[in-house]
Amino acid sequence: MIELEPGNALDITLQEDTQGRDRVVVTLQAHDCELVLTPHQARVLATELIMAVNRAEVRGNLKHGQNVARGTQPSPQKRGLFSQAFAK
Repeated sequence: MIELEPGNALDITLQEDTQGRDRVVVTLQAHDCELVLTPHQARVLATELIMAVNRAEVRGNLKHGQNVARGTQPSPQKRGLFSQAFAK
């Protein structure tokens, strides 16, 4: 069970239909909504979900990287021991 928000959860179960075939049942409890999928349909849904999450993570990382690049000021040059020895 995945709690989406207080009082609303998503439950994923494996059930057998009347003909003995496996079905993946996705239930949204707050709205009493149920999605009954074949294993193939569930796999396609899972793949699409994973791809969307990957795109969101990449987009978030790109935005974060741009903000970091824009928000940083050039740092003063650090002088190593070699540079300090020959500093004017």
